[in-house]
Amino acid sequence: MLEIRELTVEFPAADGVARVVEGASLSVARGQAVGVVGESGCGKSVTALSVLRLLPPEARIAAGEVLFEGDDLLKLDPAALRRIRGDRVGIVFQEPQSALNPTMQVGEQVAEGLLLHRSVTRAKAHERVQALLASLGIPDPAMCCRSYPYQLSGGMRQRVLLAMALICEPQLLIADEPTTALDVTLQAQVIELITRARLESGMGLLLVTHDLALVGQCCSELTVLYAGQVVEQGPVGRCFSAPGHPYTAALRATVASLDAGPGESGALASIPGVVPHPLAYPSGCRFADRCPRVERDCRARPPALAPRESNKRAERRRGAGPAGSQDPASDWTVRCIHPLPLHGEDG
Repeated sequence: MLEIRELTVEFPAADGVARVVEGASLSVARGQAVGVVGESGCGKSVTALSVLRLLPPEARIAAGEVLFEGDDLLKLDPAALRRIRGDRVGIVFQEPQSALNPTMQVGEQVAEGLLLHRSVTRAKAHERVQALLASLGIPDPAMCCRSYPYQLSGGMRQRVLLAMALICEPQLLIADEPTTALDVTLQAQVIELITRARLESGMGLLLVTHDLALVGQCCSELTVLYAGQVVEQGPVGRCFSAPGHPYTAALRATVASLDAGPGESGALASIPGVVPHPLAYPSGCRFADRCPRVERDCRARPPALAPRESNKRAERRRGAGPAGSQDPASDWTVRCIHPLPLHGEDG
């Protein structure tokens, strides 16, 4: 349904051109939930906003394709793209306080997409808006429709944004940090609503988040971004249980656990250092300066995104291994010269 191929996005800077996303590829099938994770500054939101060309005016998509149902969204004229935005593809933005219009009543904002893309009367549109708000757990939909965003709580505003994205029953939902600034109870409720909507309608979901726990709850596939590049991609269960890239492992270690045994502190791990600036990316592996497993050749050449395989199989392939041998994890890729070992191997 959605296929992003070799996407590269640049921003002008005082000292040159900042390439904030470079060669990123991912896909979302109908009914599938794909999570995109990474720290702030890794290119997650830029990748998501590129799908509907919602980037700031100064941004430039330098290369790549964004295919939706076979059409390259990067080549559509503005009128054709507007027919897709909010209709076949819905989006939930990060900050409801800034994404909602403070001068419009909530009901008008949710109904706007329906009136634009469907042949319905205003009365029918507002009837459907109230029904949708009720299904999203808003106790008094009629009052909510008459309210302005500032009159609603953070959780209510987040539900309104979700209603705006779902009102036209899209084929694909892009959720960009949909639980930012919400407490854990509201986070769980919002993710439950998104998951329920996906399962009931069969829509695809592209979930952008820094929270691996959320991805583990509702996604089947994972894409890990670091410094503008995809560094690992594959099934969530495999990537969590035996991450191939040290960055994925480091992110996994930062997730809180309730399983600490007696005498264990349960303290959260942290990743030393910061994500490098796009104008100062290292020439080799971009994670090398923060990686506990870095070796000399990691800094000498940039790694390619390659199928995840056992270290023993990789040695055979580089040596005298049988030609044409297939790795069972061919749908699992890692950008690392020295990936972490699979289960049953020595590190």
